[in-house]
Parts: sequence; C-alpha cells; structure tokens
Amino acid sequence: MKDYNPFTLTFGKQPLRLIAREETINTVLDVFDAEHSVSQTYMVEGIRGSGKTVFMTKIANILENNPQWVVVNLNSSMNLLSDLARNLENVIKKTPKLLDRGVNISAFGFGVGVSATQESGDYVSVIEDMLAIIKKKNKRLLITIDEVMHNSDMKIFASQFQIFLREDYPVYLIMTGLYENISTIQNDPQLTFLLRSPKIVMMPLGTAAIVHEYEDIFKIDEKTAKQLAHETKGYAFAFQALGALYWDYKDTCSTNEILRKLDTLLDDYVYSKIWHSLSDVERKFLLAFEDGEKLSSKELAEKSGIPSSSVSKYRIRLLAKGLILSAGYGLMELALPRFNHVTRLYAQE
Repeated sequence: MKDYNPFTLTFGKQPLRLIAREETINTVLDVFDAEHSVSQTYMVEGIRGSGKTVFMTKIANILENNPQWVVVNLNSSMNLLSDLARNLENVIKKTPKLLDRGVNISAFGFGVGVSATQESGDYVSVIEDMLAIIKKKNKRLLITIDEVMHNSDMKIFASQFQIFLREDYPVYLIMTGLYENISTIQNDPQLTFLLRSPKIVMMPLGTAAIVHEYEDIFKIDEKTAKQLAHETKGYAFAFQALGALYWDYKDTCSTNEILRKLDTLLDDYVYSKIWHSLSDVERKFLLAFEDGEKLSSKELAEKSGIPSSSVSKYRIRLLAKGLILSAGYGLMELALPRFNHVTRLYAQE
C-alpha cells in the first residue's frame, strides 16, 4: 500500500507532519489555565500561509480534550453573537452533564432556535444563561475566530465580549487575522480593551526544525535537507508545499523542476492574492529586491526610485505585514521564498 503524503496544501487544516510552535502554545495554555489569568484574549497575526490558523487550532484541540474547557469556533463571516448562541446550543445538547438534573434545554430559550432576522441583542440573554451554567460547573469557555475583519458585527461582538469579562464570566478568546485587520480592530476607539491584548506574530519556522523534518520524512542526507529548507525561508506554507511536491516528485523530477512547481503553488495559493492587495509603491519597494538579496534603505531607494524620505514609512509597513524581514545592521530582505520569481511576472503585465 502506498504511503499517504504527510503534507497538506489546505489552509487551516492540521497536517500529519507539523512543526509546532510549542513554546508559544504552552505560554498561551499556561496563561489561560492560570487561576487568575493575566489575559483572557490573544490576537494571532500573520500573513496568509504563516501558520496562524494551525497554531490556533492546535490550542483549541488541546483544550477541547480538557474536561474543564468548552471550545466553540466561530465563523467570521457570520453574525458572531448568533453563531456563538448556535454553538452554545449545540454544546448544551451534546453535553447533558452541564445541566442539573431535571433542567430542560428549552428553559434557557434554546428551543425556539436562532433566526437570521433576530437582532444581536436577542442572543445575549441566551448566551449569558449558558455562560452562567459553564461558570457554575467550574468550566471555562474558549472562543476562536479565524481571519477576523473590522466590521460592525465584529465591533458588536467585541463590545459584548468585554461586558462578559466585566461580569466575570470564564470566557477566553483567540482571534487570527492579517496585520491590517488586527491593527484596525485594536485601534478602534470603541474596542480599546483589545489594544491591551497580547499579540502573537507568526514568525518564520526555525531552519533546524525544517531540516530535521525533511531528513526524517524523506530519509535524505543533511546537505539535501538543508538545501530544501533554505528554499522555504521558514515560511510555513512553503514548508508544506515543497514537502508535498518533493514527496510526489523526488524520484521523477529534478530539484529545479520541483522548485518550478513550487513557484506555481505559491502563486496560485498565496502570492497572487498578496500582490493584488499591495499599493503601487509597495510593489516597487518589493521588486527592488532579488530573492536572497539584502539591501540598505539607501540601496533600496536607488534601485526602486522611491524617495529616500518615503522608504522608512514603507519599510515599517511591509515589516508589519510580514513581507520583509530585518537582516541586521540596517539591512532588510524579502520574507517570503521565491517571491520575486513569481511577482516579476505580474510587473511585466
């Protein structure tokens, strides 16, 4: 029987082989499990494909297997309070031990169901009833929201979540999102409590960890594993994509052919979306780099034609977005692997 490819190209799906960010995961778990948590919210920020959804899912799965926790995963494209009410309704139906003997679900208002025409405020009393049950049973509730957006629904949900915290309900929240969305949410004057929430930025995976994974999975020598790891630049999606391609084609294609296939996957899954979200100046900034090249601000201004007075502003912005990295001694480099192998084609259109 042929072995299954242990890698995945599906965003958010936990792969069979995963380089987990154990130290950061344990930090979040320790904070949430503490008797008096110093924070009940975490914001996870990163570029598409950086591993933020997998990171959040790993924490959710660990707590889901802990009898002291209830976990609900909300859909950021839905009415969040409605979705929370629906999820809690499912929890109470599937976990009869949460109810005291003789208590009927309908007594808490769940029997009538949740409709799209109801106002957000209609769900609050139902949610609070369930939170009171969770608190009475000495359990805690983790709410996860993937790829949050700054919109009116998010503002309503976050404002209500703050009230839940003030009322001392055992509620905890992890949200993931792009830099621009997380930043806008945290700086909303109506949601200032989120500005104090710890923020976890998804940094590149460690080269040594990638080398060891590739060595172990493919049974290859350290030199070959290092060459493959170098091509990923620690980018989580590239680690999975190159691994998936090498698994399927290592016996039939050269390394260069596999890397060309990698360019296609990076383009289709990530880079096209990133490129078309950038401003013209941001594109000029990134195109100034050769893949693997390190530039100073002066060199970048000369190569890109961007005024020196503007380079610093765009440097800060692209660092925050995760598209460039500080390379030490005033230098910077592209954060994403083979980025200009792909994006230079867009520039020629």
